[in-house]
Amino acid sequence: QVQLVESGGGLVQAGGSLSVSCTASGNIFRPNVMGWYRQAPGKQRELVAAIWSSGSASYGDSVKGRFTISKDNAQNTVYLQMNSLKFEDTAVYYCNFRHIVGDVNYWGQGTQVTVSS
Repeated sequence: QVQLVESGGGLVQAGGSLSVSCTASGNIFRPNVMGWYRQAPGKQRELVAAIWSSGSASYGDSVKGRFTISKDNAQNTVYLQMNSLKFEDTAVYYCNFRHIVGDVNYWGQGTQVTVSS
């Protein structure tokens, strides 16, 4: 089992910045991928950004150039820096951890990010 503890999020004006972080603990082994998904009311959950234990990262099209994901492998912590936030970035952001072998997913409880226009 893997436990995920999220922090950060909150309320920010459009154009502002915000960050969220997520720390994984428990039975962690490589290779793995950690990242963030988000879900706005009435919409499907979508990928925001993900980073592999190798260091490779990928981003959803809507956040490229504005969001940056990074990871502290020693602390099993992933950070998401969100800049130039838009109203449409408003959503509940969920941390995700996945073991590549076995394709086992774990989810955080979610943290609200609200961008006021």
